[in-house]
Amino acid sequence: MTEELSPAQRYAAARIRAAEEATALAPFRKMYEFGLDPYQVEACRALESGKGVLVAAPTGSGKTIVGEFAVHLALRQGRKCFYTTPIKALSNQKYADLVKRYGADKVGLLTGDNSVNSEAPVVVMTTEVLRNMLYAGSQSLLGLGYVVMDEVHYLSDRFRGAVWEEVIIHLPESVTLVSLSATVSNAEEFGDWLDTVRGDTEVIVSEERPVPLWQHVMAGRKVYDLFEEESDHGGRGSARREVNPDLLRMAREENSRTYNPKERRRGKMVREADRERERRSRGRIWTPSRPEVIARLDNEDLLPAINFIFSRAGCEAAVQQCLYAGLRLNDDGARLRVREIVEERTSSIPTEDLHVLGYYEWLEGLERGIAAHHAGMLPTFKEVVEELFVRGLVKAVFATETLALGINMPARTVILEKLVKWNGEQHADITPGEYTQLTGRAGRRGIDVEGHAVVLWQRGMDPVALAGLAGTRTYPLRSSFKPSYNMAVNLVQQFGRHRSRELLETSFAQFQADRSVVGISRQVQRNEEGLDGYREGMTCHLGNFEEYARLRRDLKDRETELAKQGAAQRRVQAAGSLEKLKPGDVIHVPTGKFAGLALVLDPGMPAGRSNGHRGYEYTEGPRPLVLTVERQVKRLAAIDFPVPVEAIDRMRIPKTFNPRSPQSRRDLASALRAKAGHIVPERRGRGRAAAADDREIARLRAELRAHPCHGCDEREDHARWAERYHRLKRDTVQLERRIEGRTNTIARTFDRIHALLTELDYLREDEVTVHGKRLARLYGELDLLASECLREGVWEGLNPAELAACVSALVFEARQSDDAVAPKVPGGAAKAALGEMVRIWGRLDALEEEHRINQAEGVGQREPDLGFAWAAYQWASDKSLDEVLREAEMPAGDFVRWCKQVIDVLGQIAAAAPPSSAPPSSQSGSTVARNARKAVDALLRGVVAYSSVG
Repeated sequence: MTEELSPAQRYAAARIRAAEEATALAPFRKMYEFGLDPYQVEACRALESGKGVLVAAPTGSGKTIVGEFAVHLALRQGRKCFYTTPIKALSNQKYADLVKRYGADKVGLLTGDNSVNSEAPVVVMTTEVLRNMLYAGSQSLLGLGYVVMDEVHYLSDRFRGAVWEEVIIHLPESVTLVSLSATVSNAEEFGDWLDTVRGDTEVIVSEERPVPLWQHVMAGRKVYDLFEEESDHGGRGSARREVNPDLLRMAREENSRTYNPKERRRGKMVREADRERERRSRGRIWTPSRPEVIARLDNEDLLPAINFIFSRAGCEAAVQQCLYAGLRLNDDGARLRVREIVEERTSSIPTEDLHVLGYYEWLEGLERGIAAHHAGMLPTFKEVVEELFVRGLVKAVFATETLALGINMPARTVILEKLVKWNGEQHADITPGEYTQLTGRAGRRGIDVEGHAVVLWQRGMDPVALAGLAGTRTYPLRSSFKPSYNMAVNLVQQFGRHRSRELLETSFAQFQADRSVVGISRQVQRNEEGLDGYREGMTCHLGNFEEYARLRRDLKDRETELAKQGAAQRRVQAAGSLEKLKPGDVIHVPTGKFAGLALVLDPGMPAGRSNGHRGYEYTEGPRPLVLTVERQVKRLAAIDFPVPVEAIDRMRIPKTFNPRSPQSRRDLASALRAKAGHIVPERRGRGRAAAADDREIARLRAELRAHPCHGCDEREDHARWAERYHRLKRDTVQLERRIEGRTNTIARTFDRIHALLTELDYLREDEVTVHGKRLARLYGELDLLASECLREGVWEGLNPAELAACVSALVFEARQSDDAVAPKVPGGAAKAALGEMVRIWGRLDALEEEHRINQAEGVGQREPDLGFAWAAYQWASDKSLDEVLREAEMPAGDFVRWCKQVIDVLGQIAAAAPPSSAPPSSQSGSTVARNARKAVDALLRGVVAYSSVG
């Protein structure tokens, strides 16, 4: 029975309720059908009290409620709120949500391609748009009261993360910042930095998932729980979670089994599908097929599901496999509704483009409730998939990890096929942070009682390692901030050089570097104590053993140096031998991935002509283009030949040979393979360094023998202590250098950039020149190259299509480098301009090396890539989508994305190009600006023009 409150208690409670009703939070809470969580209330109250907030909470836990409260406060106070997101799809989604709540007259959108009601009191935008507004001193910033930075943990992104820090540092002091992040392990550290640069900031961390998450492994016909039943499944993770012993037993048995001896004898000729069938017939464990997985989840009422596959081709193949298997997840009513929605959303696409885009195959999958979702898809198609999934009309989506970046597509179940993905350089295990982000999609708040994460069994899987991934709920936030050329001129223009340097030292990157120095300093102190002990251990009564040990090291170093010189000499000889190769030579590649016989297709000589795939001459000697017996066409380099190479035979290369044609490669490789049986490659020795004849080695050996410590009975014991002393001393010196290197690192990089820009007459101490003001309006990885091209008039006289082709080289980056075949580029003036762009890049690259600006650290100008030039030229020349995509050999989604990036940079060039009153070298600048605008119009048609808002 509840105890009745006293009059005093009732009065106090009434006062609390009255005070609560007077706040902005009270009417805001009534806008939602569900009650707010304690952490949401805490964050909203802090925000209303005038503090900034950092909210770190799991995916799907509702942290955006706090961002929406900032919108509510801004409208209530008659101020503006900018809501920023990392990607356009998120901006579009948040725009639609806010329009639904507040009306189209109060909400705007700015994403680079779209501008809707940009002067509204609430504007949703990508973070780059806000950064550009801050540098330009936009009038739209007047009256700005709140900025919401959704997915702020994106500042760890090594390509775009710096933009988040730029915004945080440069926002006016009067603006209240709302930072929304995934759960990160160093939220307090990030909050301390925000407190330093933005003022009073409250950190609110919630690790509790709103919907419990169950982790499973699907193997064959069985589904195993990853953890024992009594383990924690979605609270704060405080309970100890033991790995399911049945799963451990199964994994031990399966991983200890070897392949059938017959399979071994057959080797590579046995297909994985054959092995799977044999395992099933013997009752063993196998990796379930994609249709099997979806059908199983459907039977157990665990759909809708997102199946993450780290490959676009894999996503498309998965849909086809489900269709071929006859999988149907929708009834007739749902199929009709799907068709209605799809036809309505795609009505603006010309009929002739539908077949090119694979529309009918895509529609068949949607009608059955199955779809792919990846960056290679047309944006309109992706948005339709998202809408149908949210409506429950698509029940199985095969997606790449980009879907996990915050798009609101929660599911009941998330499936991970593999725990390894390509990271751009190599196949690597996914990190705990990536696992958390992916599985965080499982469990729909207000719909599901629990969510499910299913990992498919793979041979060799370690359940304990998987449990480690699943049990690590948070990951550290690491800054990727680096100054750029555009950033430097904008900062100097606004604040002068000295103040700019100070501002950069307030970055989160420098904040983290300074903090890390404390731990390194402690390690140096511990090392110094260890050195004292080692020094005592190597003390010799006959003489100075430290001196004797140094002689031993000098002798060893000299012997190593001679060995390296011998290897270097062999490399020079090998490089010289490459220059003698001719087309048709059969050679033997001694080492590496392409070891074996190969046929020279092109010697790859830098004899004044462009052979490189990006259109510039080689700077590292010959790089022969060869065909291997495995039908691969690759460019080799001197590093592939540790010893000189000679032609061991000759073959005729047909005039009709096309390296892009699989049939051509197969026929010629067959002929090479036939010849291989009659060729015995000559094996060359590497030779030996003449250490015995070296005077320095003779001198050091004589000094060693003459040293007093050489005759010590405990010499080798002392030597072991001396070696430990030397290693620890070397480590200590490196730590001291790290301390020195981490102090003022960002400012030192800025100084180097400032020096280079001064040399090029973009800056003069605190003054920004006319060239610098142009650079201040150009954003992107190749900002300085674009500015230099404008300055030197490289694009003067180009028509709009030719200009589009040239500008594409500033933004395009091939997903996979293909050194074998040079990209197709337009001829005439465009080809000459592209060549000139490459020449200018070479000059800038040399300057960066001179000023110690390191591209490996994310600073500087990467090589321009000509791989999209022909596609941009064709599209801007009004060619059909079918023709352009066929020649470009890329998915429609990639094509649209690159076109939009080219359009964005063309817009910047139109704004930055000098007027006709500019210096003589740029007198036609206004023509460049006019043609840039025409190029935008020429590109912005058909699939590229389909608006994702409206």
